[in-house]
Amino acid sequence: MEWEYIWPVLAATGFTFAMTAAGAAMVFLLGRQLSPALMKAFMGFAGGVMIAASVWSLLLPAIEEAVRQGKSGVLPAAGGFAFGGLFFLVVDFALQRLHREKLEQSAVREKRLSRKTSMLFLAVTLHNIPEGMAVGVAFAMAAEQGLQEVSMVSAIALAIGIGIQNFPEGAAIALPLRQEGLNRRQAFLYGAASGIVEPLAGILTVFAVGMIQPVLPWVLSFAAGAMIYVVVEELVPEAHIESGLKIGTIGALVGFLVMMVLDVALG
Repeated sequence: MEWEYIWPVLAATGFTFAMTAAGAAMVFLLGRQLSPALMKAFMGFAGGVMIAASVWSLLLPAIEEAVRQGKSGVLPAAGGFAFGGLFFLVVDFALQRLHREKLEQSAVREKRLSRKTSMLFLAVTLHNIPEGMAVGVAFAMAAEQGLQEVSMVSAIALAIGIGIQNFPEGAAIALPLRQEGLNRRQAFLYGAASGIVEPLAGILTVFAVGMIQPVLPWVLSFAAGAMIYVVVEELVPEAHIESGLKIGTIGALVGFLVMMVLDVALG
């Protein structure tokens, strides 16, 4: 792969990272203490976004990529999903123990990530890795086909779609951090940092596309399993605590609908 093909990938994944940062920048527009109803609505919305992204951005592309490679889409989709869920189950137990030890060591609450927000940050970051890889693969395939117009337009459309999807994901990390006590700058940096893996993954994929492409269905499904675990374990319960108006459920439906429309329209 020639170096000249790196620049389109860098520009495309730079855009997806910028959209994540733009979503995280919502902390500069909203106050520190969100109303309980608004926070439940936002948690539900983030859960709906992540569920839709897991299906349309990860699982379905994983199945399609496996079929394109002449393989069954069932094994990588189911196997990768199961591994992702089990991985986050282990991470959850590890974080529980880590945070318990920190609380025992200090009677004063420090400004650190809670277990819930740590898992959310890790899940979204993990989800951004295969998205960056997918952009890298798309541009690498376009380059191998001589930069044909159809292939290049398809690669650019993929980058635009992923970028637009990243906006609510950046906000889904930054706003809870602001709610937990971090200042606006810290919350923004954490939210933006979750997207920096996309340019890195995209560039590495261009150089190793031959090795990465066969396992891409597994990587996509793995990220989907991780995201669904976080949604069910953390976001869904948080969205329904003492909520008599079902605002969390409504938020989840809206989030799912928004992300589904974005994925179908731009995918």
